[in-house]
Amino acid sequence: MPYKQPKIEKIYFSIGEVADMFGVNTSLIRFWEREFDIIKPNKNKRGNRLFTQKDVDNFRIIYHLVKEEGLTLDGARKRLKSKMTDEEINLEIVKSLENIRAMLLEVKDSL
Repeated sequence: MPYKQPKIEKIYFSIGEVADMFGVNTSLIRFWEREFDIIKPNKNKRGNRLFTQKDVDNFRIIYHLVKEEGLTLDGARKRLKSKMTDEEINLEIVKSLENIRAMLLEVKDSL
């Protein structure tokens, strides 16, 4: 059986990578960063934003609330404060299902 390289997970994502993940402009990422205090990117010496996986997960929640559920920014902020645990639980379920899907696709490809 050939050796498979383990998947290396990134520690930081650039603003462009985050924007590509959600199919939005980088200006929207910067805007949401200012509007939602749960987004706290690190910045390098050049001032470039470096987003962690936690930031990306928070963006996924915000994206869901604003773009998919159609909430206003104020409504999304209120929902985040009141039901953050429910949203986090849903996000974990989605991430687990995505991992299972990827694993099943790998098994399918190897058959």
